Amino acid sequence: MNYDYLRVSALMFLEFAVWGAWMPVLAMRLLGPMKLSGKQTGWIYATFPLASIFSPFASGYLADKYVNAEWIIMASHVAGAILMFVAAKQTKFWGMFWTMLAYSVFFTATLPLVNKVLYSHGDVAKLDTWVWLWAPVSWALIGYFLTGMRQARRIGGDGPDSLYLAAFLSVVTALVCLIQPATPPQLVVATAGAEAGANPMMKALGMLGNPNYLIFMLVQLAVCGTMQFYFLGTGQFMQDRGVRGKNVSAVMGMAQTVQAVATISLLGLFLGQWLLIVGIRTSSRAWFYDVGDIGYQWTFVVGVLCWSVLYAIYVLSKRAWPIMLIQAFHGLAYVFFMVAGQKFVGFVAPGEISGSALSLLAIATNGVGLFLGTQLAGFVMEKNSVGGKFQWPKIWAVPLVITLAGAIVIAVAFKAPSPKDFQKDKAPNEKAVAVASV
Repeated sequence: MNYDYLRVSALMFLEFAVWGAWMPVLAMRLLGPMKLSGKQTGWIYATFPLASIFSPFASGYLADKYVNAEWIIMASHVAGAILMFVAAKQTKFWGMFWTMLAYSVFFTATLPLVNKVLYSHGDVAKLDTWVWLWAPVSWALIGYFLTGMRQARRIGGDGPDSLYLAAFLSVVTALVCLIQPATPPQLVVATAGAEAGANPMMKALGMLGNPNYLIFMLVQLAVCGTMQFYFLGTGQFMQDRGVRGKNVSAVMGMAQTVQAVATISLLGLFLGQWLLIVGIRTSSRAWFYDVGDIGYQWTFVVGVLCWSVLYAIYVLSKRAWPIMLIQAFHGLAYVFFMVAGQKFVGFVAPGEISGSALSLLAIATNGVGLFLGTQLAGFVMEKNSVGGKFQWPKIWAVPLVITLAGAIVIAVAFKAPSPKDFQKDKAPNEKAVAVASV
């Protein structure tokens, strides 16, 4: 058994367990006992994307230039644990807003760095599909655990227990960072001279000069924003359609169960990477990547359309069971669009700026995309609330239109670039080193 694989998998598991403990269910507390409006709830959820606009920029830069990635992750989770305990005590909008903003600054700093740890170690990077498996598994398990805990204690689904659980898991994550493989700055040596001192984030921004890569980033930004409709509205929507509040986290956890299965059984097939999935190694990673590059465009299209189907069911359904079953499509969408997108960036980005390239993706999706999505979702929910009741079909029609538009753009205007498109200025031997480090 690969020891590095076990260590990095544990980190991936806990990273998403922390996130999954509070993200899907916090809105029920905000809209319920805290009695916040849809717009105020939107602003609480906006703290995460606001932090994602600048925090990954700073953490990616530090990890590429100065500090080991695992140490930044550890320090951030220690601070996050403290802030989650504080958030659990908040009862007013402004107290919760500032606490969650501070928390989000630290947590969003860790997201691209977990990917950097993964893709900076060749033996583990070859097994990235199996490492990514633990993200949805942990999210699903933590949802089931939270539901079971609430049923055992006979309490509803709007208490602060999810925040306490996230705090505890952050402490465990910090401890697991102590056993991570060392991931120092600039694992791949940059070209000598001026290139060696170049700002890695500026080089990552330079990748946007490729038209196809720019289209990819813009669609990622727009479609990712629709997830805020999902997170802000699904919990209350399910309750309005007859799902008991304490069961919501388990029902939404179905998405991550499907995501886990799709990650190991379907994603590699969509990307043409079935040889790696079944454990067959090839002598040439360049050959493997030439094959794996074929499926990115249509994998992204399928992912976006899965969200379109989910929102279409949300618009049409007036019963609980179709809404519960369609949660599987959120898991499929996340795999084929978000996870595939991160694999794509890890594939094409030169090794010496991998942390910054992944951070830039986090800024675009978890930052700008989710922030704009939060504001739009809060506005739409506020405008479509009559007498304290949400007009759900009108609300869900908005993300439905956005996701359909995103699928059309990817299908018509995007063609996946290769690593060579971002390494034109490198000598052949340097290209080989950079590709091998992904």
